[in-house]
Amino acid sequence: AGVDTIACMAVNDAFVMDAWGKAHNAEELLMLADGNGEFTAALGLELDGSSFGLGTRSQRFAMLVEDGTVSQLNVEEGPGVDVSSAETMMALL
Repeated sequence: AGVDTIACMAVNDAFVMDAWGKAHNAEELLMLADGNGEFTAALGLELDGSSFGLGTRSQRFAMLVEDGTVSQLNVEEGPGVDVSSAETMMALL
């Protein structure tokens, strides 16, 4: 579909992201660690999970980036994967 890279990013360390990718046969994905949540904060997508014992996390989102510019940012308003699903994102290409 003309996509160079598909990345999965989470507020976790590189070791967790590597293990998660291997456990889910995601070798073709670029697993990105946002360990301190700095990228998430720069996007304004922090989620306070302290009531669940998780600290600051990231809202669920998907984005399309074309030549270094975000062309689409879909943020889930609740649980689930409606606007951030692979199918939704592929339909935008």
